[in-house]
Amino acid sequence: MSDPVLGDVQPADVRVRFPPSPTGNLHVGNVRSALFNWAFARHHGGTLVLRIEDTDLARNTLEGYHSIIDSLHWLGIDWDEGPEVGGDYGPYRQSERFPIYAEVASTLRQEGIAYDCYCTTEEVAARRRASGSKNQGYDGFCRDLDTGQIAVWQAEGRTPVLRFRMPEEPIVFEDLVRGEVTFLPENVPDFAILRANGDPLYTLTNPLDDAMMAITHVLRGEDLLSSTPRQIPLYRTLQRLGVGNGPPRFGHLPMVMGESNRKLSKRDPGSGLLEYVDRGFLPEGLLNYLALLGWGIAEDRDVFTLGEMAEAFDVRRVNPSPARFDMKKLEAINSAHMRRISLPDMTERVVPFLAEAGLVDEPITPGQRKLLASAMPLIHERINTLSEAVPMLRFLFVEEASFAVTDEIDETGRGVVRTAYDALSGLADWSTAAIETSLREALIDGMGLKPRHAFGPVRVAVTGSTVSPPLFESLELLGRERSLGRLQAAVA
Repeated sequence: MSDPVLGDVQPADVRVRFPPSPTGNLHVGNVRSALFNWAFARHHGGTLVLRIEDTDLARNTLEGYHSIIDSLHWLGIDWDEGPEVGGDYGPYRQSERFPIYAEVASTLRQEGIAYDCYCTTEEVAARRRASGSKNQGYDGFCRDLDTGQIAVWQAEGRTPVLRFRMPEEPIVFEDLVRGEVTFLPENVPDFAILRANGDPLYTLTNPLDDAMMAITHVLRGEDLLSSTPRQIPLYRTLQRLGVGNGPPRFGHLPMVMGESNRKLSKRDPGSGLLEYVDRGFLPEGLLNYLALLGWGIAEDRDVFTLGEMAEAFDVRRVNPSPARFDMKKLEAINSAHMRRISLPDMTERVVPFLAEAGLVDEPITPGQRKLLASAMPLIHERINTLSEAVPMLRFLFVEEASFAVTDEIDETGRGVVRTAYDALSGLADWSTAAIETSLREALIDGMGLKPRHAFGPVRVAVTGSTVSPPLFESLELLGRERSLGRLQAAVA
């Protein structure tokens, strides 16, 4: 009896792919697809193929290609075949496979499986209006053209597209997420596989590469479900021609919805991966949250590692219902992972954000690293993204000439700061304990202030903000000279 997910494929023979187009920043929906394919491959001990679908030469860029590679490295999603790795089924960039597509397209034309279509878009639309048909697809007009009509159109200078001849029976397949899916032939008309200029289209390159690369399972977004009934006959045709082993098994992942229950598009805020990189989210936290958009490790558990996901992943437990992207839930998941990573690890991850802000050198100097190592325990539990370390630690690393107080200190507050300066200026032991004792005696015992009113103005004077690491420890790290200088400046 075959496995309900693997069929007759052995676990080690599982082959899945992630096929992004290098047109810009990865979309979080693409990242989720990459993650689910990675988890599926790792769970079964199979192979993940990275294939770059860059046949659209007008839109693809070298920057987009490098962005994909860098993004996957940042996420920690590794691949077994593809760019930078190699493999037996390359090349893995479709722009390097054009001769293959041309040869297969020529065979499909010669075998009568595909045919030249000279119709213009306007002619197809006019025939549709005349017939009263509501079908928006192609009507098959050029399926059986006579040579005379072909000669007329060629004399007009028309160049044909190449269309695949669809079978006239329903397309039925078992989706690993949605169960049995049926498409009637009237809803899946003949489709183009070559442009008029001879360039191959996704409708040819994607299934052909799957067949040639022995892909056994395709996990992709629900938005590509409509492509499947066109691709299945092409997989079967290629198999008859000696290419591949027939259609892979499909699993279409639920749509990721944004605000107002609309599909999260590339134009929506929060849709691009680099936004989360720049904001200092952890890849562990982001991937954990994206996994929850359609899947869960357990009913009572939301936080898990990539390794735990791979061990537990079962595509049959993916929920087919649309999943809503919830920023607050993402922030909570990321915060949980921030609490999990070690202090030395977090310190290293914070360095690039401080360097980007111009607060430390690149590479960071030994003195700056020592100061950062002393400061990180003060904010380890207080920040929810790595970028939040920048405003929290700016006061320690900024040059005194550039230091600025962002929150106002009123006249009463300046009186508090003046008293604090007087108390600290004569302090012999500049340590956290001695600083705390001195300030409490001067401001709470001496002035009768509550802690918030006593320490708030001092905090603003030395850190520039009402939000900072613990005050007494901050004063010790800042040092006597800089601390007293800022107190004195605040009084002035």
